[in-house]
Amino acid sequence: MSFQTRQVGAANTLEYKVYLEENGKPISPFHDIPLYANEEKTILNMIVEVPRWTNAKLEISKDIKLNPIIQDTKKGKLRFVRNCFPHHGYIHNYGAFPQTWEDPNVTHPETKAKGDNDPLDVCEIGEKVATVGEIKQVKVLGVMALLDEGETDWKIIVIDVNDPLAPKLNDIEDVETHLPGLLRATNEWFRIYKIPDGKPENQFAFSGECKNKKYAEEVINETHEAWEKLIAGQSADSKGIELVNTTLSKTATYDPNVDIPSAAPATAAPIDKSIDKWFFISGAH
Repeated sequence: MSFQTRQVGAANTLEYKVYLEENGKPISPFHDIPLYANEEKTILNMIVEVPRWTNAKLEISKDIKLNPIIQDTKKGKLRFVRNCFPHHGYIHNYGAFPQTWEDPNVTHPETKAKGDNDPLDVCEIGEKVATVGEIKQVKVLGVMALLDEGETDWKIIVIDVNDPLAPKLNDIEDVETHLPGLLRATNEWFRIYKIPDGKPENQFAFSGECKNKKYAEEVINETHEAWEKLIAGQSADSKGIELVNTTLSKTATYDPNVDIPSAAPATAAPIDKSIDKWFFISGAH
């Protein structure tokens, strides 16, 4: 499958949107891209929202038609993740799995918290820095369960199948063997990254332990099934999510002729210098 991006506006502005296309036809990254990239369901498609080392909090939009990637806002201002020493911006290529949904109407039996109403979050740990809207083929290694303001916010750990280390990484224990310290740093980063904004430390289910590949695959299956109900109009509450798609002809929200803006890329706007500041968080270890 050949995916491209269609940029509208300049990065670091409220107008910035990155739409996805397949062979020139607009698609929704949330609904139209298949979750699995092969028949065996061992390789998955990941949509990159935030390239590693960058600070802009980009995410798939839930309320704009065809769900472009946009920069998150709070009180009308663009959101950036702060640099929590020794980390710079996001420490992984960060994104989402298509055709998944963390259902906020359902409480998970083990985390005792409801879903966060988003596609499943993915942390890709390969060496190459990705680009916004890139579709990576990845394999699953494990999962952490962040409890974010009372919601279950799964973080699936994956590696690009084309990464040089990919053949050696097949489950979560392989990550510690070949990339020592990475899982500890990942846990720390998710724990502390909101503290500079005046929020409390994030908590984890399972005492912060990273569950293995099998557990991660169960989470992926559950959220894929939740998405299937969502797109079929069978969910208890769709939470206002924009469900229009251009390829799922059996759904009520199928529309092959959705009109989206023409490509209008612009040079990225400058980021306020305060975003470069280091924050030294007591108790980060």
